[in-house]
Amino acid sequence: MTGIGETKRAALLFGGVAVLFVLTGLLQSWNLALDILNIGLLSAIMALGVNIQWGYAGLLNTGVMGFIALGGLSVVLVSGQPTPGAWAAGGWGIVFAFVVAAATLAAAIFSWRKLPKGRMRTVVLLAILIAGFVIYRAIFDPAVTAIESIDPAKYGNIGGFGLPSLVAWPVGAVLAALAAWGVGKIALGLRSDYLAIATMGIAEIVIAVLKNEDWLARGVKNIIGLPRPWPVPQEVQLQANPAFLDLMQSIGANPVTGSTITVKLIYAVMFGLVVVGLIWLCERALNSPWGRMMRAIRDNEVSAEAMGKDVKRRHLQVFILGSAVLGLGGAIMVSMQGQLTPASYIPLRYTFLIWVMVIFGGSGNNWGSVLGALFIWWLWVMVEPIGSMMMGAIAAPLSDGWLKTHLIDSAAQMRYLAMGVILLLVLRFAPRGLLPGK
Repeated sequence: MTGIGETKRAALLFGGVAVLFVLTGLLQSWNLALDILNIGLLSAIMALGVNIQWGYAGLLNTGVMGFIALGGLSVVLVSGQPTPGAWAAGGWGIVFAFVVAAATLAAAIFSWRKLPKGRMRTVVLLAILIAGFVIYRAIFDPAVTAIESIDPAKYGNIGGFGLPSLVAWPVGAVLAALAAWGVGKIALGLRSDYLAIATMGIAEIVIAVLKNEDWLARGVKNIIGLPRPWPVPQEVQLQANPAFLDLMQSIGANPVTGSTITVKLIYAVMFGLVVVGLIWLCERALNSPWGRMMRAIRDNEVSAEAMGKDVKRRHLQVFILGSAVLGLGGAIMVSMQGQLTPASYIPLRYTFLIWVMVIFGGSGNNWGSVLGALFIWWLWVMVEPIGSMMMGAIAAPLSDGWLKTHLIDSAAQMRYLAMGVILLLVLRFAPRGLLPGK
């Protein structure tokens, strides 16, 4: 942001959002206000990832959900408790099967490039792929069966390494970045609308794998009991701490309520530091020669390519960076929740809503993405109880019957209506967002 006017505008908008959170705490509960704030900060991380891709380079990624889910999977694989006997039963078999798959793909690519065009090249390619697939399944299937048979009610998966949750955060970013490299090598040569379709399909594939491959993360049986990141304590630990109990008694607070608020405050500080660090890095990148080059490519690819810029390579670069940030956000969210539930990854929450945050705040502006994330998530949570009160007031004069029941029951749908109205208003009156980028 440049200029005093823009700075004042941003300060007023952030101040207005802060007032909403304070009013939520005063009128309802501070537990609820901090809950919304923490998820809002995590959504801000995800919105920054989308902003890097769309705001910097104009890449339409509708597969946001898939990269967030991969970040969450990293917490299971890194911080989850080891499954007794899983590696001896089939873990190394799965690793070997993946090695065979990678070698098969490498051999197929090598033969396609080295052999002359003709029927022989096609025959050799098919032979390599079929033989590799047969060998892969012969190794992979028995290994998976062995792992999933280990106490299915409690385990049935490969397990994790039991490392601290903080270690899983960068691993989540790396895992999402590796997936983005593979997707980008295939899909970034497509036109923007085809890129959107491709990324959406790949995200659905990722979720389908998480739901159906029990050996990986127990599928729809979910993974629970994941460790919290340091230094966040358990509420019961605080409630058993004499110093904390003395503090609660001195301020006249309930120890149970005080412990939950304390834990959420620690989370808020941690997430806030991550957001500030990401904004600092993003701002430095955006205002560097690299950032100016990316904006030039976004605004006119043909002219940028004519000036000697490798557009496809730069698109791949920024796609990987944005996906890494999405993976980081997904890993942090799962470590805070302490569980991975693949069924909870739905496009409405983890793609559409993130895009609304970026559009509302202003694509191309990092601060705008944070503003949009905080406000849209607050609205997403609060519009349902507000809608229930409004519908109750509207239906109160009506006599009992289907109309009154229908109006009261429809209050839960107010959040979808509110998101649509907000999006339409922004596109009509502020098409570049409340804090537009350059």
